[in-house]
Amino acid sequence: MHIQSLTAEQSLASLHTSAVGLTSAEAQRRLAEFGPNHVEEVERERLLLSFVREFTHFFAIILWVGAALAFLAEYFDPGQGMVRLGVAIVGVILINAVFSFWQEYRAERAVAALRQLLPQQVKALRGGEIVELLASELVPGDIVLLEEGDFVPADCRLIESFGLRVNTATITGESLPQARNADPQPEMSPLSAKNSVLAGTSVVSGQARAVVYATGMRTEFGKIAHLTQTAGKATSPLQREIARLSRIVAFLATGMGGVFLLIGQALGLPFWENLLFAIGIIVANVPEGLLPTVTLSLAMATQRMAKRNALVRHLPAVETLGSTTVILSDKTGTLTQNRMSVRRLWLGGGFFTQEDIAAQPRLATEHRALFVNAALCHNLKEIHNNGKHEWLGDPMEVALVGMGRQAAGALDGFRRIDEIPFDTDRKRMSVRCETPQGRMLYCKGALETVLEVCDSVQFDGGIAPLDAAAKTRLLAAQDEMAGAGLRVLAFAHGSIDGGLPAEERGLILAGLVGLEDPPRPEVPEAIARCAEAGIRVIMVTGDHPHTAQAIAREIGLMKSDQPVVITGDDLLHLSPAQLHLALDAPEILFARVAAVQKMQLVEALQKKGEIVAVTGDGVNDAPALKAADIGIAMGVAGTDVAKGAADLILLDDNFASIVAAIEEGRAVFDNLRKFLTYILSSNIPEIVPYLAFVLFRIPLPLTIIQILAVDLGTDMLPALALGAEKPDPDVMRRPPRARNERLLSWNLIARAYLFLGVLEAAAAMAVFFFVLDAAGWQYGESLARTAPLYLQATTACLATIVMTQVMNVFLCRHPLKSSLSLSLFGNPLILLGIAAELGLLLFIVYTPAGNWLFGTAPVGVEVWLFAVALAALMGVVEEARKAWLRRSLR
Repeated sequence: MHIQSLTAEQSLASLHTSAVGLTSAEAQRRLAEFGPNHVEEVERERLLLSFVREFTHFFAIILWVGAALAFLAEYFDPGQGMVRLGVAIVGVILINAVFSFWQEYRAERAVAALRQLLPQQVKALRGGEIVELLASELVPGDIVLLEEGDFVPADCRLIESFGLRVNTATITGESLPQARNADPQPEMSPLSAKNSVLAGTSVVSGQARAVVYATGMRTEFGKIAHLTQTAGKATSPLQREIARLSRIVAFLATGMGGVFLLIGQALGLPFWENLLFAIGIIVANVPEGLLPTVTLSLAMATQRMAKRNALVRHLPAVETLGSTTVILSDKTGTLTQNRMSVRRLWLGGGFFTQEDIAAQPRLATEHRALFVNAALCHNLKEIHNNGKHEWLGDPMEVALVGMGRQAAGALDGFRRIDEIPFDTDRKRMSVRCETPQGRMLYCKGALETVLEVCDSVQFDGGIAPLDAAAKTRLLAAQDEMAGAGLRVLAFAHGSIDGGLPAEERGLILAGLVGLEDPPRPEVPEAIARCAEAGIRVIMVTGDHPHTAQAIAREIGLMKSDQPVVITGDDLLHLSPAQLHLALDAPEILFARVAAVQKMQLVEALQKKGEIVAVTGDGVNDAPALKAADIGIAMGVAGTDVAKGAADLILLDDNFASIVAAIEEGRAVFDNLRKFLTYILSSNIPEIVPYLAFVLFRIPLPLTIIQILAVDLGTDMLPALALGAEKPDPDVMRRPPRARNERLLSWNLIARAYLFLGVLEAAAAMAVFFFVLDAAGWQYGESLARTAPLYLQATTACLATIVMTQVMNVFLCRHPLKSSLSLSLFGNPLILLGIAAELGLLLFIVYTPAGNWLFGTAPVGVEVWLFAVALAALMGVVEEARKAWLRRSLR
């Protein structure tokens, strides 16, 4: 028989388990037998194939063409050194392929490691004890505990159920939540059985205990896993722009090579020599290693964010964070500590504290119904572990249960038998209990919704009708408590005879309880940093408007006397145009808002051109999290559904971590611009020698092989070091960048090509002519390619480019600030990159192997002094330009 047709007891027996779960030893045995509970991933591309792809991308093909032309030139015109050039280009392709493969492998491993920081946890019974396990450790026969917001980790048969509703859309396509219970079902298919919950679905409301009967690929989800594993790898807009930029640069390089080939032919240069120069132009402009360096830069940013308690689930989120303009933030647990404690109670018409209740036993006796309500009306899990007792669940309910049990005393004879779960429409929760006085209904929730089901209220004089005067007193009491920043709940009860939900009416309102959740101490500073950074923070909470305002003022989110406060009911009556205009208010918050209404706010802000980040922790937050530009889920209190819909997960549920993540996101964009400025600057001193050779008929100052040496020595480790720069202290003191702002701006192009590049080219040509002039060379005199003077002159040009690039690393660390104001040891990777750069240069200049491979010769100390002096002069000129800009921007 199918397990769905069996009773709960028969189901347990069929799986050779019991209501207290498996023993640890039996669970380990079954894990070895059935394997881990996970769906097998689609086989990834093999490492060897991934490595081969590095030889066939766009830039590599251009270099392959260059190498082929060099070998072809050697075949038709031997003895010109073209073989060595071809070998050098192939070497560059190989080095770039290895470097790019290593970078992408590192990036992939980094992202995979980050994903493992937050594996799915499940609560299960093992030997009668509640334990938290990785979902992958579940085996058939395990007893799992499910509650609102949980993902179902395996195919399970319910054995106990309280108001359970499940979202089965991922399996059946049903858009509405489906009710589930533990009764035997005649259906043969687990897809339609009401007592089955399937892996991949999620619990919308209620609680349940269930026994696992299928795991891993044996689940219904596992059987259709191939349908969920076909999604391609996402690329961010920034990565697409980098690819676009790379194609443009590569096509320009190829075009310039072709133009130079035609110019050389027009000037009567030998064809094969002319071809050599065209190849040089192409090689000088190809941005080798650009794409993998960007990918690694993004991955490194995610690692830095993880250290600051922000787990990035998707790389595209890194760049979007930097342009966030509005944050819609929850209050409880994000802006506050989520450590609730009862501060005030309104009982019988007066205010009391918990200390008053303890000191006056009469109060606890007269209002025992409220305290019994607080002790029983909850969704907490009671855990007994190693002699310790604790409650697991919502901190607010933990505080209420603690107060209720202390004041109510022993609850012998009280047993909870059913519940109407809390939902955001009703804003209340009810439980039905067997008590010594008969069946009772206990209800708690927001005062305005509890009043709807009450017809009387408990005052000191006894039970009184809930008339207009009584409602006025209650609302005044609520406003006073909420104005003090307390979260206010109303408690009601009544005797019942029939079944739920019809009895949720005619209740007695027993009193109000005010709970305090103090703000996190670091939040006011984070709010101030957002204001300084041009980021609006809008509180969206389900709490009373007065409570929300009190907290908002305490954390500095509101300062004016007349802020705009919009409730969930107000939202229902606002037209899109009215909401659009209301969002223009400088200070606005939303209170008593249902989670589903967050979507409305997100869409309204996006239509205003805002880039919106949204925080959420519940099942109903998932639509808003997905709709937002950045969905941010709580890692501690958040449900699995919310985490699955989010781009970013806060490992500490702290608003300050969002601000830290935005800071890192802005730094990523800034660092990529530094990187681009650096590598594009070196293109000009590589191109100018060819222009000078063709136009002025001088000896070629820089050979193609030496261009490759410059690219390898200056465009790799130092560029990567710039991509790893820490966020600038001022990055959060400027407004967010525009959504349509290009990475390659005209300012960047002008600085790289028309200023820094020109300075480098001038310095390189000056040192080249310095060496020639010192040896008595005259204009128009030809030099053989193997002549010692020519080798020394080109070596001097090469060395000067490298030295100016060393200076350029420091100049590119900030577009405006002086390099002297930045810590020399603030980024150790820069010093490592420079050390590698200079080590390569010394190898090229002073070793026989370097001389043979790159066509160089040793140069004297006077050349180095002149090159260093010109590099320093370049630094002085750029620092003067920055100083002028700083003054003009004041």
